[in-house]
Amino acid sequence: MSARDTVEIGLNRFARQGYDLDEVSIVPSRRTRDVDDVSTAWQIDAFRFEIPLVASPSDAVISPATAVAVGKAGGLGVLNAEGLWTRYEDPEPVYRKLRDAAGPDAPPVSLLQDVYAEPVKPELIAARIEEMRDAGATTAVRVSPQHTEQLAPVALGAGVDLLVIQGTIVSAEHVTTQGDALNLKQFIADLDVPVIVGGAANYTTALHLMRTGAAGVIVGVGADSFSTGDAVMGIRVPLASAIADAAAARRDYLDETGGRYVHVIANGRIETSGAIARALACGADAVQLGEPLRIAAEAPAGGIWWDSVAAHPRLPRGGTSAPVGPVGSLEQVLLGPAETSDGRTNLFGALARTMAKTGYRDLKEFQRVDLVLGGRAD
Repeated sequence: MSARDTVEIGLNRFARQGYDLDEVSIVPSRRTRDVDDVSTAWQIDAFRFEIPLVASPSDAVISPATAVAVGKAGGLGVLNAEGLWTRYEDPEPVYRKLRDAAGPDAPPVSLLQDVYAEPVKPELIAARIEEMRDAGATTAVRVSPQHTEQLAPVALGAGVDLLVIQGTIVSAEHVTTQGDALNLKQFIADLDVPVIVGGAANYTTALHLMRTGAAGVIVGVGADSFSTGDAVMGIRVPLASAIADAAAARRDYLDETGGRYVHVIANGRIETSGAIARALACGADAVQLGEPLRIAAEAPAGGIWWDSVAAHPRLPRGGTSAPVGPVGSLEQVLLGPAETSDGRTNLFGALARTMAKTGYRDLKEFQRVDLVLGGRAD
């Protein structure tokens, strides 16, 4: 890190300058393009998706049915293998309890902790994967790093297409005196399915995760408008800088391996179509969205939002939201048509138009678009 990358915050104590997505803007080039000639397609391993979307594995927005719907819209739906759908044979009464407790307000975190105290049932993981596969979707489930060795074999045995190992912060080198730590490199090397792993927050972590053999690395700590991770733990990552760091790690890893490409998936406060475009312009290959999907009519929680860490039994780090009414179908939220001008519907139709306005025909080309620092955009 050079001196120009840092500022002195006190005597001999330095901090790196970082930027959030709303502090960068996209600059049009000398060329424009017809929007019908633009492709937002993205491919990871053998799986191609028409939009660069990895749905956040939150029970608030993803059920087996909505994971399938995300797939039909062109993205990748990820079910939480440690969520309500694998703890309860029928989670609908649980959703109803959360909605009733919310009323016009948010359901209490203590209620979330209570409903997530029900143990995960491995047979339900297999059943949900089978349900999604039978509907014709590319199947993906998320497991936490601490439960990977226990639950991943169940998902793999059920024929899952992609495995997502995701926590708030994931490293390739976890140190513990409490037994054996998960060796990501060894674990991934033994698998026949592609693995997406994260989150990472800087260049070094991203590079080390790429060296595990992962097909994709999630960048960002997943913070949304309701996250309390900054207040609880003091951890907050300026996402534009984190994405650019990971993109640099991807480039160096590509050189190191002679051509192995690892996808960068941005995950953070990405709530509008403009933020999606800026994340990809900073170097991401795809984005992970959760909270923006709660306005879809198909969202199983009926407009309430919570992230998985909000139900942590000892240290919840996310709030719950009051319910919002549906704005439209999931297809409208993702692909339009939009009936409002706030950037929260037709998310990927807007991305295609941004690419057209700046003259780029596909996502790899669009990563070369010029950026400028300026005032906050959102």
